[in-house]
Amino acid sequence: MSGAKNLKTGKRKISSDGFISISDTKKSRFDEFSPSWVVVHAEEGQRFKIKLIDRIREGVKKSEWKDLISYLESTEKEFAEILPTSISSMQKKEVYDQETSERIYEVARLFGLGFEVFDTKADFKNWLMTSFRVLGDKKPFELLDSSLGFELVENEIVTIQYNVYS
Repeated sequence: MSGAKNLKTGKRKISSDGFISISDTKKSRFDEFSPSWVVVHAEEGQRFKIKLIDRIREGVKKSEWKDLISYLESTEKEFAEILPTSISSMQKKEVYDQETSERIYEVARLFGLGFEVFDTKADFKNWLMTSFRVLGDKKPFELLDSSLGFELVENEIVTIQYNVYS
């Protein structure tokens, strides 16, 4: 299957494996399936989980991590508490292990969702640093050192997205 259709967001192409990719200048500035690409393409994430698993197994490159940090308008130090590897150890490697790579992709997916739901990057980052009773009076960011924490925070973002409060 092949074909292209001009959309408001760019060109839509269907590849031979059935995946739809949308390209425009904003979305195409990152390598496909890199952590930064995942942030920008958050709304398409479900379709790419197998490819993301493969990328996690290959390991995130240091340059991809640096690109992600830059795109998130953050610093490595801000993420030191939630990464399974110290920042100084990460500085010494060109490609990160599977555990670190998986956490980086969890960060990318969560920030992609957050940027989609909140008005600005700053609004989302402020939300991450605000304590909430529903999260045991913890800041969402404090929970991001575990997969269950990511799941809880993601569920809260989806609740905000759909205005469903309990």
